[in-house]
Amino acid sequence: MNNMVKFMDYMISTEPIRVIDLTLDPAKLSVRSLVIRNVGHLPGRTLFRHDAVFDHWAIVYIAGGSGSFQIKGGSPQRVKAGSLFFFQPGVVYNYGPDEGGYWDEFYFTVKGSRMEEWIRDWPIPVRTVAHPGVDASQQNRIDRIFALMESGQPANADRAALLLEATVFEWIQRQQPSPANVKNARLAQLLEDLSQSLYEPFDAKAFAERHHWSLSTLRRTVSEYTGFALHEYVHRLKIAEAKNRLLNTDQPVKEIAASLGYNDVFYFSRLFKKLSGEAPKLFREQRQSQR
Repeated sequence: MNNMVKFMDYMISTEPIRVIDLTLDPAKLSVRSLVIRNVGHLPGRTLFRHDAVFDHWAIVYIAGGSGSFQIKGGSPQRVKAGSLFFFQPGVVYNYGPDEGGYWDEFYFTVKGSRMEEWIRDWPIPVRTVAHPGVDASQQNRIDRIFALMESGQPANADRAALLLEATVFEWIQRQQPSPANVKNARLAQLLEDLSQSLYEPFDAKAFAERHHWSLSTLRRTVSEYTGFALHEYVHRLKIAEAKNRLLNTDQPVKEIAASLGYNDVFYFSRLFKKLSGEAPKLFREQRQSQR
């Protein structure tokens, strides 16, 4: 199913706008405490909105350009590339790019109890603009959320919500660049790169050199952070992706194994059973029968 809508609206943006709505019944979702209602990308946005009021929470990330954000009655706040702000239901906002300028906007409209928990337990800047900055890993996460939402599958809508929560958490952590947060951000980038390296045989030494870590430091850090030895953690990432492929594609087990860097399908099947408790074919058959 393709839920993507891409259209031109010259009153909003000079570039095609991309909007993806949740077309599923929320009752089909497993993650109901955080449901993404829709996501949108407004590249080249030129429209400035006055007295805007929203019915649901929205998370807005600005990847380029500049402008301002103002809660009515408050002072305008500057927005630049790498800025993050939130819209709260029922509050009046004035916001948008500078006159004669633009900004590149990604937004995520959400509902569910998790939003209130974020505000209670995290330092969420509900009334101020945050500046987590711009880097490739953040854009990769956003692209992944859009792709998951576009699939139209309940499990992928759940994955999109969980990935959005992880992304917002990272954005908030970047807000106060203490030495600990800098270290955590570097570690988060490393783990993100590990998760992006699933479709190839894993070479620990080459990976460590690429990230300017010693192999011993890489092993120790991953073990301390995840609770698993480096190679076991990589195997677990690969098996998690294999589960996703088994549930959401018709690819043969041998093909999935090879795509994840396991040329020996028997070794892959033994590893899959060891980490999940079931053989790959049985895992697929039982989950499909439950749908």
